[in-house]
Amino acid sequence: MERKYDLESRGFTLDKTAARVAEVLGVKPGDVWAAGSYRHFVEARSLLCYWAVREPGITMSSLARKLQISLPAVSKSAIRGEKLAKDRKYSLVG
Repeated sequence: MERKYDLESRGFTLDKTAARVAEVLGVKPGDVWAAGSYRHFVEARSLLCYWAVREPGITMSSLARKLQISLPAVSKSAIRGEKLAKDRKYSLVG
């Protein structure tokens, strides 16, 4: 909970989290929001779902609406994103 408030005080919104995902993965910011099953789209969306849900505490349902995907898809993406972040040692706060 303390981490959530720390991120909020730093101004970490969903858009700022998406910008950090793009920066870390070296993709265009629009690719984070892109639909499709290209590898870099999936990785970006997965990392966004993980960080947005676990770090700043954005609800899965609001993220599902924003990404125009189902709630179970957000959940699965968050799991993939967690694995990606741990394997590659990515951090939301750089």
